[in-house]
Amino acid sequence: MADPDWWRQAAVYQIYPRSFADSNGDGIGDLKGITARVPYLQRLGIDAVWLSPFYPSALADGGYDVDDYRDVDPRLGTLDDFDELSAALHAAGIKLVVDIVPNHSSNLHEWFREALASPKGSAARDRYIFRDGLGENGDEPPSDWDSLFGGSAWERVTEADGNPGQWYLHLFAKEQPDFNWDNPEVREDFLKTLRFWSDRGVDGFRIDVAHALAKHLPEELPSKLVLPREDDNALGAHPFWDRDEVHEIYAEWRTLFNEYEPPRTAVAEAWVHADRLSRYASPEGLGQAFNFDLLQADFDVDQFRAVITKNLAEAAATGASSTWVFSNHDVVRHATRYGLPAGGGRRGKGQDGSQWLLDGGHAADVDAETGLRRARAASLMMLALPGSAYLYQGEELGLQEVGEIPAAERQDPSFFRSAGEQIGRDGCRVPLPWTAEGPSFGFGPGGSHLPQPSWFADFAVTAQDGVAGSTLELYRAALALRAELQTAEELEWIATDDASVLHFARPNGWQVVTNFGTEPVALPAGDVAIASGPVEGGLLPADTTAWLVSAKA
Repeated sequence: MADPDWWRQAAVYQIYPRSFADSNGDGIGDLKGITARVPYLQRLGIDAVWLSPFYPSALADGGYDVDDYRDVDPRLGTLDDFDELSAALHAAGIKLVVDIVPNHSSNLHEWFREALASPKGSAARDRYIFRDGLGENGDEPPSDWDSLFGGSAWERVTEADGNPGQWYLHLFAKEQPDFNWDNPEVREDFLKTLRFWSDRGVDGFRIDVAHALAKHLPEELPSKLVLPREDDNALGAHPFWDRDEVHEIYAEWRTLFNEYEPPRTAVAEAWVHADRLSRYASPEGLGQAFNFDLLQADFDVDQFRAVITKNLAEAAATGASSTWVFSNHDVVRHATRYGLPAGGGRRGKGQDGSQWLLDGGHAADVDAETGLRRARAASLMMLALPGSAYLYQGEELGLQEVGEIPAAERQDPSFFRSAGEQIGRDGCRVPLPWTAEGPSFGFGPGGSHLPQPSWFADFAVTAQDGVAGSTLELYRAALALRAELQTAEELEWIATDDASVLHFARPNGWQVVTNFGTEPVALPAGDVAIASGPVEGGLLPADTTAWLVSAKA
């Protein structure tokens, strides 16, 4: 019988489909490309693949503007291709998690096209959030709220008679109109979508913007100047972020998930106050929620210890398991972040206000060597923590962020809507280098949809495969050993004489030591099973992690 708790300690590998592997030479990664690389994923040693959106989309936001939730983008393949990928992953012992984007559809979704063609007050418009404008002629937006991608969160439509009409809410891009989750038809349709993919063998779901679905929008909308903030002691009172009612939706989803054997899993992307995250991760809800605290922390011993302690305590209190992540499709790769001055790593701007990702991903204030050394140390430490480890494609190669992308070749809407003020997320979405040679480093026979820098050759899979000490081989060895050692969800902190050292023990005689300092430190007794860098003479170098095992382990 399949293990219903497989997700609690899983190593999950995120694939951004358009940038993983291209099978047909059109420059865009596709499902067949992923299927062809399943042996690579199996050898890497992961437990599950998380597939970012692969649905039909105009790519106004990298696929998170969904035209049809129950189909595959023709540029990426077909439903048959999806079934083949699912079968190949499962044959290799790898679970499949897919992205669900429930806060908004694209403006090309059949429902939204119907809404535009329907009159004010119609059932079609009630699936979304339409409002009359303010001012004498309704030419002012219903509120002064801002979109997360810049500009107003409201867009005015042209009615069927050609006249300016109502406004619709879009918390993200204007091509992403927000659903009205008070509408029973919306709720029922998403249950249909969850069942559609579950019936095709999907093992779990990653829920995009899970904290935004439920909204309270009175007739007179409040100004952005008075909206509650995290530090206002008004948690749950925001009109569209993290409302209590959202958990009624997820309780209904959980009922559906539990109809399957084993139950389908889910993980929430919920950017909420720490005191509120546990409800998303409850067994009555989605079961797990992303913890972004390590992702936001500097490479600092005190920050890491505090984050780990807090999140393990929260997981124990709720019965969930912790999630750990350093990189994904929305943030600067951690091998680059850790090469910046402390407090850097905020996309697009250096501490002095200058653009820092300019010179092929290696700007003057990015110490790539230090960044990679620290990224290896942090990742090896994270893989030893109780809970699920989420990895982003390419981090196992030690990839840096790609900075030198000409404006004309960028794709992220945030770059264009900010007139280049925000550098955007393209730098972490550049297609992977599989070979050290070729026009697209083995990504596909027809080039790549985002330009790859020449230094990718040094990070390619073929340049690291079988090479002792390479980042790829480090991840392979760590994931294999993790599968042997990762058992009970327990961690014991061990006191050290050096404040720059983090030392903890796991069951089976497994110890983990990370040196955040600048000088080597003596390792405790035990055999070094694996280390993120060379260990000689019983000394652990700076920016290095080692796993030790007792002789009986």
